[in-house]
Amino acid sequence: MMNFSLRKIILVGGVCLIGLLFAVPNFLPPKVLASLPSFIPSRTINLGLDLRGGSHLLLEVDVKAVINQDLQDLVDQIRGALRSKKIGYTGLGINHQKVSLNLRDPNEADQAVKAIRDLATPVQQSILGGNGGPNISVTREGSRITTNLTEEAIAERTRNAVSQSMEVIRRRVDETGTKEPTIERQGQDRILLQLPGVQDPSRMKDILGTTAKLTFRFVDQSMSVQQAEATHVPPGDEILPASENNRGGPSAYLIRKRVMVSGENLKNAQPGFSPQTNQPVVNIRFDSIGGKRFAEATRNNVGKLFAIVLDNKVISAPRINEPILGGSAQISGSFTVQETQDLALLLRAGALPAPMTIVQERTVGPQLGADSIAEGKEAAIIGSLLVVVFMMLVYGFFGLLANLGLIVNMVLIFGALSAFQATLTLPGIAGIVLTIGMAVDANVLIYERIREEARNGKTPFNAIDAGFRRAMVTILDANLTTLITGIILYLVGTGPVRGFAVTLSIGVCTSVFTAVTVTRLFVVIWLRRRRPQVLPI
Repeated sequence: MMNFSLRKIILVGGVCLIGLLFAVPNFLPPKVLASLPSFIPSRTINLGLDLRGGSHLLLEVDVKAVINQDLQDLVDQIRGALRSKKIGYTGLGINHQKVSLNLRDPNEADQAVKAIRDLATPVQQSILGGNGGPNISVTREGSRITTNLTEEAIAERTRNAVSQSMEVIRRRVDETGTKEPTIERQGQDRILLQLPGVQDPSRMKDILGTTAKLTFRFVDQSMSVQQAEATHVPPGDEILPASENNRGGPSAYLIRKRVMVSGENLKNAQPGFSPQTNQPVVNIRFDSIGGKRFAEATRNNVGKLFAIVLDNKVISAPRINEPILGGSAQISGSFTVQETQDLALLLRAGALPAPMTIVQERTVGPQLGADSIAEGKEAAIIGSLLVVVFMMLVYGFFGLLANLGLIVNMVLIFGALSAFQATLTLPGIAGIVLTIGMAVDANVLIYERIREEARNGKTPFNAIDAGFRRAMVTILDANLTTLITGIILYLVGTGPVRGFAVTLSIGVCTSVFTAVTVTRLFVVIWLRRRRPQVLPI
């Protein structure tokens, strides 16, 4: 335990030096940080919402819209399945969250039920859990057949919708340049979003509140919107309003429901200006599949109106003058430059699976965060001074060595937080203050063991060796259980609990390292140089 080779000394010194290099940028002014060479670490600890100030949003995913879309897709599938079997039916539609229809010939009921049940797919429960039961159930009462989604399918669809929404939100927030956002699930259908440094969330709310579901569909020119409203909307059509950006055009369009190309096939979207009109536009590029579909649709429909639909509103409906074969297109309208930038951002990030509403909004001012930081510093300073004084009074010179180890421990904690780009919160500061007390706990165990060995008549060298060696098991056991607790808090906790768990877990690791390695190195160096006959402890 008391042998330190040159390699070990270099290794311990190297770890401490690396920690110092990562910790120092946190205490340098921004101008000095900007002037540092690129090879020198310049990352600083990210401050959480409660320390930096910012916006707190609680979003709710409209799960009903997701289920209604699945039911609408089921209607289309049932229509196609029955038509392929040449089974006659009437009244196919959604009624009370179920898809129902009436058969013209009751004798075809068994064949129709089998055709619908063949559409069922197993519910994917999880990666390890495998497949569950079917996603639909079919019932028959005479000539009436009812199909509905199973509870298992609805639960899985809800989980997937929330998970997908979180990923889309993350991409959209990242595109805006906001650093270290907190995006967490709250309950079954809610998402917590915290944006440090964002004091005015109005633009962010606009970006998050847009579903951004883009589709390219044809305009039905067989009749006008007024004629369709006066008589009936043709099968396979729907009336969609025009977007506010479609100034100068009709207020509504009769649009084919069939989607020729969707936003899922987008490869890129960038704001720009039209070379003909010099107006702001969004230039989009499709992937290979979308490019082929777009080329085929424009090649076979020259002269027709091709509607660009965003969130069930027609942005524009230009006429196809010639085939567009390059896999690129242009979205034009009465846009401002900011609107084209936001629209391009939304299209790049992808569409939300369902609309979201903001159910809670809160803004934390930067002054409150500054007060929290000041109080946290005060608590850390007071805690550190009390620990330093206690160790000096109780253990004398050995207490001084423990205090030097405490300083190294604090440097390593700040260095680790900077290197991992962890977010420091107010509970995180509490974790650091707690770590200050825990950091010398291992030294207390070691020093008390050394005292006991010295009282039993052992020489200073043997007493110190036995103290470090025999206290090692107790130190590892105590800190390992604390580390396990910190990991569990991080895995199951949210927000403030996670902030506390991060600093606590890092502090446990650095405390063990400094107590059993750094402080031991200090003691060994002193012991070999002084070779005392009596221990000053």
